[in-house]
Amino acid sequence: MKIPFHNTETAFQYKSTWELTQAYLLFKGVGSPALVHWGARFLNAFIHTPIPFDPLLRATLFKQFCGGETAHACSLTVRKLAEYGVGTVLDYSIEGAQDETVFDATEKELLSNLTLASQSKSIPFTVFKMTGLVRFTLLEKLHQKTALTEAETKEWHRAQERVRRIIEKAAELKVRVLVDAEETWIQDPIDTLVEGFMKTFNQTQPTVYHTLQMYRSDRLDYLKKLLQKAQRDSFICAVKLVRGAYMEKERKRAESKGMPSPILPNKQATDASYDAALKLLIDSTENAAIFAGTHNEQSSQFLVDLMLEKGIDPKDLRFYFSQLLGMSDHLTFNLAQCGFNTAKYVPYGPVRELTPYLIRRAQENSAISGQSLRELELIEKGT
Repeated sequence: MKIPFHNTETAFQYKSTWELTQAYLLFKGVGSPALVHWGARFLNAFIHTPIPFDPLLRATLFKQFCGGETAHACSLTVRKLAEYGVGTVLDYSIEGAQDETVFDATEKELLSNLTLASQSKSIPFTVFKMTGLVRFTLLEKLHQKTALTEAETKEWHRAQERVRRIIEKAAELKVRVLVDAEETWIQDPIDTLVEGFMKTFNQTQPTVYHTLQMYRSDRLDYLKKLLQKAQRDSFICAVKLVRGAYMEKERKRAESKGMPSPILPNKQATDASYDAALKLLIDSTENAAIFAGTHNEQSSQFLVDLMLEKGIDPKDLRFYFSQLLGMSDHLTFNLAQCGFNTAKYVPYGPVRELTPYLIRRAQENSAISGQSLRELELIEKGT
């Protein structure tokens, strides 16, 4: 089955002409590396000041890539996506906090999302980042295997308990949870923590999904070992596969420290790594589940082909395709139209708090070869 990804009538059926025009102008802007570079510097410089840049952000990047400032404000987006057979991944995109009260508030929000998801078939997943529940610098110390102080040990215990309560409730309500990947220099403790919860809570169904960034040179070997553990310990290896979100930061850090880059050398190598991971997981269908987060047509078609070769029903809930809200509608809606499980990542939260996420989206569209141009061509064709 060949998915008609170029069918823009299906891709943009949920958007008005005015919404497409706004999207066109935005992608035109983020297609300029210079504009994105200076815009990101401006936002990073003023994010912690009272300068009121929120209205500008709300009318541009936030409107394109986010569902609203609260979970309930996303309800219109959730309903609109559901009309076309597309699910929603509720993403409270708060990260990088330093205060325990903020972490506790984030946990409360995530628990509330699980209740919301359990009441709606249109929300098959929720998601969180560890840096929304614990300090980045503490994760960094854990990754480096640096001895923790007594206070830090207690802090890490509190963070683990936050995660446990979230996953226990997810299992109770039968809602699936994605744990996002982060920078390489804080990832090891996240790997260890998520693996432990997968072993406990993925015995009969996929509840906890680990995220692998396949632009990392070590992730394919890691996935092979994870699948071996899943087979040995009889749990479902549920994996969200992405190419990666921190390319520029990772390369710049490695260069500044005189270290080899942890990122594969080029797009071709990353594409090959991603597709090899899909093949590994499909070949382990009995104890694996895939959440394919990709904006790549070839990888999407490759997974479709693999599923059909294995005789996997497109509606098998162990297999999902997903793209970010505001991007790659030609993948999401055409896959849904052909009967496959799809879901949009729908970030939400206060505009200022989501600024780091929005900067990454702008940089991603600017840095990835042809990404913004591709979006522009599709919108032009669809209008």
